[in-house]
Amino acid sequence: MLHTVNKSPFEKNSLETCLRLIEDNSTLLLIEDAVYGALKNTNIEEKILNAQTNIKLYVLGPDLKARGLDKNSLITNIEIIDYKGFVKLVAENEKIQNWL
Repeated sequence: MLHTVNKSPFEKNSLETCLRLIEDNSTLLLIEDAVYGALKNTNIEEKILNAQTNIKLYVLGPDLKARGLDKNSLITNIEIIDYKGFVKLVAENEKIQNWL
């Protein structure tokens, strides 16, 4: 299952709720302001690192770039994808859960 989060973890609890409820072997894509959840040295970094043992994490590159961020500011093992990669994730997953 593909999970998408679009809210900053510093404004809403959508990402934390997703991380708490997401099933193993799922995929999580951070889009829009949720890309802030992929940053190193934040209070959510440990939760992201723990989740990476059971799920695959992606961040949408154009949203990262729009916020003046790049791969050097990301937690390790989070893959940056473009819109084509986003479409591929949607096609590969039978179900999609959006966390608002």
